[in-house]
Amino acid sequence: MQEGTFMKPRHGHISENCRPISEILSLIGDKWTSLIIERLHEEPLRFNALKRRVDGISQKVLTSSLRALERDGFLERIEHPTVPPSVEYRLTDFGHELAQPLSALKQFALENAGRMEVARAVYDARTGPEKTSGRKPQPIQPATMA
Repeated sequence: MQEGTFMKPRHGHISENCRPISEILSLIGDKWTSLIIERLHEEPLRFNALKRRVDGISQKVLTSSLRALERDGFLERIEHPTVPPSVEYRLTDFGHELAQPLSALKQFALENAGRMEVARAVYDARTGPEKTSGRKPQPIQPATMA
């Protein structure tokens, strides 16, 4: 094969079908997005209230995440004509639909954190921790998934 040329996938339809799945997983796999969706699933919130509820998020990251979620149709930004102006964020129906599988995934993670720790320990004992994808395994901390 010449330099600069690439092989085409044998099944072009597979990558097309994987794209929407990959996009959603990238979105919800982000450290902050699932927490933002979870908080807004509870109730609409103003920016600073949301920032307080998503402990540790910076203003810049929250702003960026909110814009991405709004662009994808998961939330809406509502400007109230007050002095000073106030902005509220709320999930759209589409966002509430996404919150349901996220909640199930969170529940699965909380219920199975111990099983994963045991599996990691068995694997590490059998193969040695240096075989774990080049990084030191991190313990699961369910309390941070709230």
